[in-house]
Amino acid sequence: MKTMILLAALFSMVGFTSGAYACNGPIKCAIKTYTGNYVTAVGGGGRITDVIHTDATRLRNWEKFILEDSCEGTPIHYGIKTYNGHYLTAVGGGGRITDVIHSDATQLQAWEKFTFIPLGGDVYAIQTATGNYVTAVGGGGRITDVIHTDATKIGNWEKFTLVCGIR
Repeated sequence: MKTMILLAALFSMVGFTSGAYACNGPIKCAIKTYTGNYVTAVGGGGRITDVIHTDATRLRNWEKFILEDSCEGTPIHYGIKTYNGHYLTAVGGGGRITDVIHSDATQLQAWEKFTFIPLGGDVYAIQTATGNYVTAVGGGGRITDVIHTDATKIGNWEKFTLVCGIR
């Protein structure tokens, strides 16, 4: 319930159509794959190879991310900031199965913006700048061939659970 309340605040502006827009504050979240494993920014971020793992079963610092509103209106685009302050990048804006994600960006640019599509409860699909969906290959539990960004439909492997309000 706590996560739902925090996410309601995060996504409260999604249907807003007025010219006025107020940014949502940053929120700390863990991201869980379909299999229930946590997404890990290897080394806490700052990498272009061996960037993401999806095999963690315990929540530690490398599994904690800050969702940061880009403050551009609707739909809301979020930067996903790693433990050491870098942003996740969907290389090429998405649509890839190799060299998919980097975690070394220091600024929130187009390829660092993701849209969280609510699917019910605390479950979301994560969309890249190209409109593709982030996939946890095999549903999670991996340290190689971990993430793809080429999905055009939301299946189970494109479903992520956000656990927010963590310390």
